[in-house]
Amino acid sequence: MTHHRLDDLIAIMARLRDPDRGCPWDVQQDFVSIAPYTIEEAYEVADAIDRQDWPDLRDELGDLLLQVVFHAQMASERGLFDFADVAHSISDKMIRRHPHVFGDVSYDDLDAQKAAWDAIKAEERAAKGEAVDDSALAGVSRGLPEWKRAQKLQERAARTGFDWPDPNPVLDKLAEEIEEVRAEFAAGADNARLQDEIGDVAFVLVNLARHAGVDFSQALRHANAKFERRFRRMEALAGASGQPLTARDLEAQEALWNEVKREERRSQP
Repeated sequence: MTHHRLDDLIAIMARLRDPDRGCPWDVQQDFVSIAPYTIEEAYEVADAIDRQDWPDLRDELGDLLLQVVFHAQMASERGLFDFADVAHSISDKMIRRHPHVFGDVSYDDLDAQKAAWDAIKAEERAAKGEAVDDSALAGVSRGLPEWKRAQKLQERAARTGFDWPDPNPVLDKLAEEIEEVRAEFAAGADNARLQDEIGDVAFVLVNLARHAGVDFSQALRHANAKFERRFRRMEALAGASGQPLTARDLEAQEALWNEVKREERRSQP
């Protein structure tokens, strides 16, 4: 069995991008077209971790690494940077941001370390010539998934003391926001109003997950997996009875859903 090194992967990517001898699909790609695949591969890594499928995690990490190599190759072709520059950049950043590990700095506690981390990042932004932003929310990327950006905004605000002390007020706020959505529906609100109010509900849900110490994305992935498992079981039960799910009204479908839930409860230890 051949054991490939990182240099082999970089060479493979360069060959795939060769205008004369490469793969037509790979040659046609650019940063914009590849970006969605990069995001998708990161989520597939998270999914493999959720399932604790370690062989699959190995493969998915390889797919994610390929995305980094792909972007670096395209940048190299434009004379922007190459993979070695990427490795140098992240290595330099990690050393710079961890002076307590690679230097002689010490912090009293984790909060002090986080504050220093933010200060170092602010210095980095200033060195790049970015406009000075003294807000506690400065530097929260707009390229994040919106749920993640909501979480980071809330975490930054919490460092100033602007935060609820425990989950109970968050639950009260969630109930309040849901009632506002209900009122908008009753009033025949337009899409813009509903979007605004439903956005408030989603924002509070992220906050609730944060207070509970639950990863919002992981919770949603688990909910999706549970729904898919139960729905597929509904389809199987309906098919086995000779009447497919699509031929049943909502009441009959809900009866099957409840039956699946009872099955799951019975199978639990």
